Parts: sequence; C-alpha cells; structure tokens
Amino acid sequence: MSPRRIARTLRNNPVPTALSALLLAGLVSTALVTTAFTSSGPGCGYGYGYGYGYGYGYGYGYGTCPPPPPPPAVSTGYRFVAADGGIFSFDAPFFGSMGGRHLNAPIVGMAEDPATGGYWFVAADGGIFSFNAPFFGSMGGRHLNAPIVGMAATPNGMGYWFVAADGGIFSFGNASFHGSMGGKHLNAPIVGMAADPATGGYWFVAADGGIFSFDAPFHGSMGGKHLNAPIVGMAADPATGGGYWFVAADGGIFSFDAPFHGSMGAKKLNAPIVGMAAAA
Repeated sequence: MSPRRIARTLRNNPVPTALSALLLAGLVSTALVTTAFTSSGPGCGYGYGYGYGYGYGYGYGYGTCPPPPPPPAVSTGYRFVAADGGIFSFDAPFFGSMGGRHLNAPIVGMAEDPATGGYWFVAADGGIFSFNAPFFGSMGGRHLNAPIVGMAATPNGMGYWFVAADGGIFSFGNASFHGSMGGKHLNAPIVGMAADPATGGYWFVAADGGIFSFDAPFHGSMGGKHLNAPIVGMAADPATGGGYWFVAADGGIFSFDAPFHGSMGAKKLNAPIVGMAAAA
C-alpha cells in the first residue's frame, strides 16, 4: 500500500477503524502507532490517531455537544411571622425569631434575603430585625404618617422597602421607587407588600385582599370576595417568577400562580399571623 493510499485510508475512515485495517495489513507497526480518544457524552467529544511505517497518515474528528438540559423546577416554601416575633416555617429553614423578647412595637411583616436565605422582620414603628441578613436602615424612632404594615426585599437582596397602612413607601439600600398609594383613597388599609423577582417592581395587598401593582403583573386577588379573616401579608414565589401568596390573620393561605405548601388555617394560634415570606 502506498503512502498516499495509507493517508487516504486514515482520512476517509474513523481513526480506530483505519488504524485497525492498516495494522491487520501489516503496513503499520503497533510499536509506532499512537491513538487518543476523548468524550464528554453522547454526540459530544473528539478523537484522533496517527501511525507511520511504510507511510504516514493522520485523522481527526469531533462532534458538537448538545445543549445541557434545563435545571429541574424548584418549589419554594414559606414562613409566617406573628405579632410577637414568633415564626412558623413550612419547607423553609429557621434562623431565629423575636418570640419571647421585648418589642417596642408589634411585628407587622417580614421579607427573605434572596442573597443569604435569611430574613428580616419589620415592626409597626419601622424598626427592623435581621436574621442572617444585612441591615440597610430603618424608620425606628422617626415620625410616620401611618404605621408600617409590611416590607419586601429587592431581587438581589441589597435593599428593601417598607410600606405603610396608607400606601406610603420607604426605600433602603438599592431599593428604587416605582410608585405608591400614599395620599390616595383606599377601600381597605394596605397590610403587606412583595417584590416581583422578574421585573423588580412590587405589589401592595390590602386587608380586603385587593392588590395594587407597580411595575409588576397582576395574577389575581381576593378583592370583593368573602374572607374568614382579613389578609395581613403577601409574598412572591421566586420559583414561578411572578406568582404570589396572601396570608390571613388566621393563617389561611391564598395562592395565585404559586404552589400551596400548607397553612395554619383552623389551627390554634397564640397570636395572629401578621406577615409571610417565601423561602428561596
């Protein structure tokens, strides 16, 4: 076999097949053959080989890698916080509470830090309590036109908002202003808020289950519907990228494009539920 034919054999055939044919023909010495093959999955990788004896040839081939499969969907849990600072966790870790400790004002809301998985509590006077989450400021000791009723964290965890019963908003850290209900007529007072992880906007929820959207989509509300207890807080579901939950004072839960993980509805509580937060 001529050197040209050997090279053509290597070029026109998969490298292992070509080298095997040449070895069987006695045209390439096993001592003078080197092969190497690498693969990272079906249809993905490369291989090469070369040999010389009476002639020389070289072959190389590769396959493109298919795109990786999307990550599996992640379901998130949530936590409730009570007026005394006690916490109830559903498929979510515990980092601490204010239960059994002295408070200048009752706890009225909470938010999870998406960066650390920790959380904050906010009191009616605007004081803040951090659990595995950084402090960015508070309204504690400052004059308020209406008491604070809820809070939400920015999607990157580098700031948070407080909302007051009249719909006024307070921003800390990198939290930006998207609008408020301050100075506007409300059928029921605002009781909580949540940030939209997809847009960076936020929602307010009122005691009657009505919702107000600021650069955030509407997924439904309880406005105009019968409630066993007033709504006291809400949280956005980071897994669905825009769904949310409402929680009532009796621990009942209402889901809007967000999964149900459990509730305290119809169960005995030492203090009413006042807010909730989603777990990442």
